[in-house]
Amino acid sequence: MKKRVGIIGAGRFGIALAESLSNAGMEVLLIDRNRPAVQSASEFVTAIQGDATLPHILEEAGFGECDIVVVAIGSNIEASMMATANCKELGILDVVSKASSELHGKILRRIGADSVIYPDRDSAHRLARAIVNHNAVDFLEVAEGFSIAEVDVPAQLVGKSLAQSDFRKTTALTILCIRRSGEGHAKMSDVIMPQPSEVLRADDRLVVFGETKKIDGITKA
Repeated sequence: MKKRVGIIGAGRFGIALAESLSNAGMEVLLIDRNRPAVQSASEFVTAIQGDATLPHILEEAGFGECDIVVVAIGSNIEASMMATANCKELGILDVVSKASSELHGKILRRIGADSVIYPDRDSAHRLARAIVNHNAVDFLEVAEGFSIAEVDVPAQLVGKSLAQSDFRKTTALTILCIRRSGEGHAKMSDVIMPQPSEVLRADDRLVVFGETKKIDGITKA
């Protein structure tokens, strides 16, 4: 099923994200108070002029039906916080909010943001890729062409040890650690510097490093 992504804010980052997602085939709903920005964005996504700090505006615009909403407001901290709170009030399960500082980010998390980003224009494209390839939930470009990402264990490697999977040779990627859920309600625990005998499980998350195109390859497989 095609993902429906909501974007609040049609600034440079919001527009870049909307365009990247649209080009990837996602259904995008964008809202901003600025009429010229909305008119420009309407050429490639569904764009609405409105005030996201008003809960009923977001609800009437259809944001409650989005799978994920990105609050792409950076400069107006109050509007960013109100929009984030409104999204959680609508019951949106995955809200990603843009922060302009560490303090801003902490506040956004306190009021319900599921993820906080500190992006520039280029990282909008990386976030779009993470949304499209839904099994890559975290993406960090550490140098041109090289990234660190958190990905699912490839299905064909489940039940195999790292030695048996020969992960480095078959993917050209290095596993930095394995994120594994604890039993019952235990918190997520990390297996740091995994040993060759470590057996991969279906619900493991691998934090890997390598060429971005190689990471794209395993997330799309």
